[in-house]
Amino acid sequence: MRETIKSLLTKYQEKIIGQEENLKYLLAALLSGGHVLIEGVPGTGKTQMVKTLATLVGGDFNRIQFTPDLLPSDITGSKIFNMKESYFQTLKGPVFTNVLLADEINRTPAKTQAALLEAMEEKQVTIQGETFQLPELFFVAATQNPIEYEGTYPLPEAQQDRFIFKLMIDFPGLAEETKVLTNVLQESVESEEPVALFTEESLIQLKQEIKRVTIQQEVQQYIVEIVRQTREQETIQYGASTRGAIAIAKTAQAWAYLADRDYVTPDDVKQVVRPCLRHRIQLSPYAELEGTNLDDIIASLVGTVPVPR
Repeated sequence: MRETIKSLLTKYQEKIIGQEENLKYLLAALLSGGHVLIEGVPGTGKTQMVKTLATLVGGDFNRIQFTPDLLPSDITGSKIFNMKESYFQTLKGPVFTNVLLADEINRTPAKTQAALLEAMEEKQVTIQGETFQLPELFFVAATQNPIEYEGTYPLPEAQQDRFIFKLMIDFPGLAEETKVLTNVLQESVESEEPVALFTEESLIQLKQEIKRVTIQQEVQQYIVEIVRQTREQETIQYGASTRGAIAIAKTAQAWAYLADRDYVTPDDVKQVVRPCLRHRIQLSPYAELEGTNLDDIIASLVGTVPVPR
């Protein structure tokens, strides 16, 4: 399985140029059983990243474009009366899939957002009193546009906490952007679609293997100390909860596995701490006024915690 993982990452990076670290974060989030919030300007390949991942892991893929008039039933499904057969028929919504892209989740009202967030948390959907289980492999990647806030419904901090990672997608470098353009122009001649490297069953087995990656007591304490530090900084108004520590531990296990190890090191923790915490803490008003960078604050507080030996 480790060889298949390496092959998956190689093919992933061949298809999506200039986002190597974020691709690895996406895979780590999926393997740790969490969901991802992705923030980036339009045209940076967010949809393609998620769609390609779904193809490589052998999962079904659905995309929902969130709009202000979207209803909860448009996500979860509804029941209609089948006049021909004289019974109520359940029409399942797009949430019944393996990999779901919730595009511009902050464009839809809170009630519709809550329908998706409930499905993420409970892995089940209730349609007019009847409960349906979602697939064992269920992964949500929700996107946000950071440059347009007019007419949006920002996710509350408590709701953002349900995502295991928040990824920031930036523009690729000059060489990467040139390569993307070249690939697109040649696509009609040399198009090669990625193929599945996993089945749903093998991916579920892999997730179980990752849960067995060892986290020594000292490293667990290190994670807790980092999270507690977020509640003691003057520049942070609200720190991370215990759910933040759990997210760091789970994704550090996945990151260690991707690095071909069966144990977690402090470096694994440092690698996942920024995407795990950047949406779980809120800066104090004066820090926001000064334009303080959130990732820099996280890096600074991590540096104050003694590293276990």
